Amino acid sequence: MVGDVVGDPGLEVLERLLPPLIKQISADFVMVNGENAAAGFGLTLNALERILAAGADVVSSGNHVWEKREFWPILDTNERVLRPLNYPENPGRGWLRLEKLSPWGVLFTWLAVNLQGRELMTPINCPFKSFDGLETSPASPLILVDFHAESSREKEALAYYLDGRVSVVAGTHTHVQTADERVLPKGTAYITDLGMTGVSDGIIGMDRKICLDRARNQVLYRMEVAPAGKESKTAVQGIIVEIDAETRKAVSIKRFSAGTETTP
Repeated sequence: MVGDVVGDPGLEVLERLLPPLIKQISADFVMVNGENAAAGFGLTLNALERILAAGADVVSSGNHVWEKREFWPILDTNERVLRPLNYPENPGRGWLRLEKLSPWGVLFTWLAVNLQGRELMTPINCPFKSFDGLETSPASPLILVDFHAESSREKEALAYYLDGRVSVVAGTHTHVQTADERVLPKGTAYITDLGMTGVSDGIIGMDRKICLDRARNQVLYRMEVAPAGKESKTAVQGIIVEIDAETRKAVSIKRFSAGTETTP
């Protein structure tokens, strides 16, 4: 699972580094959050196609997926892009069931789910109840959850709520990779935030000067993606999870930061 792709620098480093990473680890399934891929806010068809071409099986999103209104019809017509499940009566879908052959020729059924938090965010439908409303059988799929949320407490709460019911719960949205990756007691892999994909020496992938001016002056200048120059550091951040095919429980979880950042 890969953290929020931020603008063209994020797309470029993803295209460069994700394909060899997938090959290196023989990844069975790849989920990438793309909600900031289009100039830092939302998605376009071109950005979506670039992420999918780089190796993503499904592209998840979050609150910024609504920024580009011209993209809304794509949410209805392209099943490989998700918006958070707990938005009420909006275009698109919040989950994807996909059958895919592993590199070893074994057919697995995957269920990718996108949810959004409510603490310190728009109070949309309850993510806990929204997940409970999903029909996860038959075929006992391997379930991956991207929980796009601001609150670390809410992310951990959902992870423990789903522990043993899903294979992975990974947080997105804050763009800062956390060091709390672990397998919970009942077998669900968890991390509070995957991090981000883009310019890693900006501020959450955005232009440092604008972010500093917003913080110092308390004026909401429009954010812009950090420029990717010769001096910039870029990285793809996320997690690699090993899952037992029979039990659907996580065996291990490892975070990574590939690129000009140091890999943990």
